[in-house]
Amino acid sequence: MTASIALHAIAFMDFSWTTDFRDWIIGLVKNYPNWTAGIVFVLAFGESLAFVSLVFPFWAILFLGIGPLLGAAGTLDFWTIALAAAIGAALGDWLSYWLGYHYHDRVQHMWPLKNHPNLIEQGRVFFKRWGAWAIVIARFLGPLRASVPIVAGISEMPWLTFQIANWVSAFVWAVGLLALGKFGMQWLLPYLSL
Repeated sequence: MTASIALHAIAFMDFSWTTDFRDWIIGLVKNYPNWTAGIVFVLAFGESLAFVSLVFPFWAILFLGIGPLLGAAGTLDFWTIALAAAIGAALGDWLSYWLGYHYHDRVQHMWPLKNHPNLIEQGRVFFKRWGAWAIVIARFLGPLRASVPIVAGISEMPWLTFQIANWVSAFVWAVGLLALGKFGMQWLLPYLSL
């Protein structure tokens, strides 16, 4: 019953702002290509920061917006953009880890996590099962991407262990996400120009 009510509520929510936001970001990148690395850094940082990633769909903008622009434009350096995304993602997770380490269980009662009470518990279960690998795996799994670094901090995972998993997974995630968009667009362009 509760799930049915939630699904009906979602069906009537207005998500048009996400399209406007995506279009605004893509417009910035098209009009100011020199800002692309900075824009991508902020998007990846926000996507990896627990509170922000629950509200804004930054991964979709990176994958469906920035990646294809890298493939279509040809003027943007892929590795510079991927490096900016990786650094932003790693710093976002680092801050999430710090929040968990510093605030422990109080973080679950902060907005917006208080609106998602099961998220931290799901992160705990995932983290308990996978340990340091949870940081790497969660980077690629939406809601866990937001909660696992906080849980690592709450659990006082050793700093160096967290940072190694964090930085390695951030680089793999950034290159993979942007490469799929870039090379997917390059593959698709010949078919679109028929």
